[in-house]
Amino acid sequence: MYYPYIKRLLDFIISLLGLLMLSPLILLIVLILLFVNNGKPFFLQLRPGINGKPFKIIKFKTMSDLKLDDSNNEHNISRITKAGAFIRKYSLDELLQLINVFKGDMSLVGPRPLLVEYLPLYNNAQKKRHWVKPGITGWAQVKGRNTISWNQKFEYDVWYVDNISFILDVKILLLTILKVVKKEGVNTDQNVTMKAWKGNE
Repeated sequence: MYYPYIKRLLDFIISLLGLLMLSPLILLIVLILLFVNNGKPFFLQLRPGINGKPFKIIKFKTMSDLKLDDSNNEHNISRITKAGAFIRKYSLDELLQLINVFKGDMSLVGPRPLLVEYLPLYNNAQKKRHWVKPGITGWAQVKGRNTISWNQKFEYDVWYVDNISFILDVKILLLTILKVVKKEGVNTDQNVTMKAWKGNE
């Protein structure tokens, strides 16, 4: 009963209220990034949604643009701007994903949407992470985020899909708030982004 109807209704209501309440902060960040990023405050990228169907995720732009001869450094921490580092430290780059939740592309809680190019690399068990909508936060995020291995992350994602419930979603949201406040498991100078996944080896 909870999934998918009540979960979707709660996503819609909470994302709408969140966007309204946080609109002054969102506008402030947009204005800052307009200046810092030469008029480009947003980062849009195709990500796999439910059943692997791609959608455009929207986030605040926290990294400088790739140079033409720098395609191999997509995950290089040196591309993080000073403003971007602050925004990531407090997970503010995720705020705009409330728009994706409002539209129905994402949920507040679910497996994080990764890169489209990873789709052919998942084994049958890992593919289950796409049986539900991706989330702004998820079980893997409160269990370690960037401090755990890819395989462990996928195991947590699949466990969430198998055990989805209202109580579990509330628990994940509360733990996420706690971790953001304590800045646990968030990106640091030593671990700004996880290395690209190469598939199961």
